[in-house]
Amino acid sequence: MSLYRVAVVGATGAVGTRMRSLLRERNYPFSELVPFASERSAGKVLEDGLTVVGLADDERLDGFDVAIFSAGGGVSKEWAPKFAARGAIVVDNSSAFRMDPDVPLVVSEVNGDALDHINKGIVANPNCTTMAIMPPLHALHEEFGLTGLVATSFQAAGGAGQKGMDELLEQVPGLLADPDALADRGAEAAATVGATPVFGKPLAFNVVPLLGKDTGNGYTDEEMKLQNESRKILDIPGLAVSPTCVRVPVMVGHAIEVKATFEREPSVARALEVMGAHAGVELDDVPTPLEWAGKDPVAVGRVRQDLADPKSLNLFVVGDNLLKGAALNTVQIAELLHERGLLKTRAAA
Repeated sequence: MSLYRVAVVGATGAVGTRMRSLLRERNYPFSELVPFASERSAGKVLEDGLTVVGLADDERLDGFDVAIFSAGGGVSKEWAPKFAARGAIVVDNSSAFRMDPDVPLVVSEVNGDALDHINKGIVANPNCTTMAIMPPLHALHEEFGLTGLVATSFQAAGGAGQKGMDELLEQVPGLLADPDALADRGAEAAATVGATPVFGKPLAFNVVPLLGKDTGNGYTDEEMKLQNESRKILDIPGLAVSPTCVRVPVMVGHAIEVKATFEREPSVARALEVMGAHAGVELDDVPTPLEWAGKDPVAVGRVRQDLADPKSLNLFVVGDNLLKGAALNTVQIAELLHERGLLKTRAAA
């Protein structure tokens, strides 16, 4: 078995930490695992005994077979091409390269064949919300021919990283101090929360129906990712997508309500059969983010025939945004690169 030198860039963050754990838990064939982070973290000894290398000069990038990134779009844009130029295949968890036509955007159970064309030495990992709905929708698309979807997400605080989870937890004690205000003096309760730099409004005991940056058309960048990435992953350029993204007071785990419309009239029984048989999908009558936090598959439940359109189904999807939504799929892509013999081939080239 080939043994690879693996770089994890953004190794000290929540997702990067999970990536390092998964590489070990899943017995990825590495000879060396090197954690990279900002220069201010350089020299830090991590809980697994590895010492952080700072991203400072190009000489530190030589000799890697695969580089896994979870350090934000700015870092990826600067450093991913440098790793790729030295022979590594980069698997990037940011949005930096997702819509680049020369960069495959891959969900491991859906479109692994896209790895046949890694023209820039970079593979992109989808957005965590898009990721969750791709395996079940892929199963349904192959059976009935997907033409459109209305998707409303309920996204966890953890989608904004550790700082998002911290902000949610910090808001809870103060609001619990006056529970009556939550029921009959809501604006007063909200005003006691103070600054909300991550979510813009109080999230504890609340929902925030604005997630991401406005793109000028009334939709946020998070919502446009649902449209654009779904089209690319499923290879349906004309897929009609109506997205709404909402932040909810959940620590980890995104949920998405989907109305999916098809060319051929679907049946609930057959839909359950094909989704249940698809890799990375499990059926659950009433899936919740709390109960699926820490689990690898995405869960699908509440599958119903649409009341108004016989060619549409409604379904509820839940997935751990830190696992399948980020770290797990990235490691699974690295596994596919190994299985397909692409890593040493590129390094040699």
